[in-house]
Amino acid sequence: QVHLVESGGDSVQAGDSLRLSCVASGDDFSINQMGWYRQAPGKQREEVAVIRSGGRTNYADAVKGRFTVGRDNAKNSVYLQMNNLKPEDTATYYCRTEYGVGPGDAVYIEWGQGTQVTVSS
Repeated sequence: QVHLVESGGDSVQAGDSLRLSCVASGDDFSINQMGWYRQAPGKQREEVAVIRSGGRTNYADAVKGRFTVGRDNAKNSVYLQMNNLKPEDTATYYCRTEYGVGPGDAVYIEWGQGTQVTVSS
């Protein structure tokens, strides 16, 4: 019902910056929240940053002060500005959304396919 497409991942050096984008597409949906998660090989997927209705945000301790999450006015896309990247940030980054469809009250979850971020020292 909703399709998420991430972009912006790249291979960079420590201290560089990247901007990830995620666009949601579909029919008759409304976004409740969008966020970014990441997963490194052999590790659990972890929340990086989430932006909720009204602009309230949450950040993982490891990225506070370096990453910024934002959403466009249509609330169907989200970005993650990543500054001062560290090798520890290397992971596949996934976009995630919670959304409703039409007049119903049900909440659905959708994940993107992920975009790779590699940071070398």
